[in-house]
Formats: sequence, structure tokens, C-alpha cells
Amino acid sequence: MIKPTSFVFVVLCFLALACTSTPKNVLPVNTMKVVMFDMLKADDWYARIIVGDTLMKKVKEDIPLYEQVFAVHKLTKKEFFDSYHYYESHPVAYKELVDSLESYAINQKLKTLKK
Repeated sequence: MIKPTSFVFVVLCFLALACTSTPKNVLPVNTMKVVMFDMLKADDWYARIIVGDTLMKKVKEDIPLYEQVFAVHKLTKKEFFDSYHYYESHPVAYKELVDSLESYAINQKLKTLKK
């Protein structure tokens, strides 16, 4: 006979596993981190350009840069932002994404320094 506490523990484990699965329309963490890394690089490039060119401040050029990132990764703006909003609304998954992105960025920097 199963004890009530064991039954509750098993049910809680199943619920925890069910809550951690991401919907099919959400990009996996490993894909999302690379896309976000490229978007951050585009932001950085744009910020560096704008510092030296005061006329660029009136022109919003970062949007086409994002579109280029989406094209490189074969994504639509909707796919990216649907995924991003999912991660934003799920703190545990968002923390995993941010930690993964940070680790990826460090690895990319180390690769660049080795060259």
C-alpha cells in the first residue's frame, strides 16, 4: 500500500516536470542564447557608431540590425518575441537563459582572445 506522503511526493514530482517543459513554439535555451548574443552585439555596434555620428541619432538603425539577426538565424520577429515573452514570464527558465547567455558570451570572448 502506498503511503499518503509518498503519493503526494510523486504527484509533486510529476507537476514539477510538467511545469518545466516549454511549449513547442518557444525557442530552446541553446538557440535563444545565440540569437540574444547576436542582438547584443548588434546593439553594441550601433551604440559605438552613434557616439561618433551625431546625425545617426535621428535615424533608428538598430531595427534593421535586429531583422538581419533574425534572418541569419532563420527566425521571424514574432517567433523571437513570443519566446522572449515566455522566458520573461517564467523566472526559472529566464534565469537559465540568462546564465546560459552569460556563459556563452564568456566562451566567445575567450575564443576571440585566443586568436
